[in-house]
Amino acid sequence: MTFLTDAQRTQMLANGAARARGEAIDPYPVVKLYTLDAGAAWLLVSLDADGDLAYGLTDAGIGFPELGHVSLSALAGVVGPRGLRIVADPHFTACQPLSAYTAAALRDGSIND
Repeated sequence: MTFLTDAQRTQMLANGAARARGEAIDPYPVVKLYTLDAGAAWLLVSLDADGDLAYGLTDAGIGFPELGHVSLSALAGVVGPRGLRIVADPHFTACQPLSAYTAAALRDGSIND
């Protein structure tokens, strides 16, 4: 399953390369992934050169959002309680940098965008 468009993949790889060079970046999330049946969400900003390991804000839907890495191939295999897979939100457009989403999620206990 492919979550990213070519343009999103290109932007996330560029952000990942900047992070790998040690640049202090605070990009806007590029893609939002979510479960249709479990309340989990991921706001992803960068992708490692391997094309699989993404970085961003993760929310498993249990009240403890955090920054971290996630494997896109692992997410592709996740099935929710009603048998639904994780999908990319085609209507998501970030309106603030990752740090602002993180601060709000930590305050609220979930990603609310």
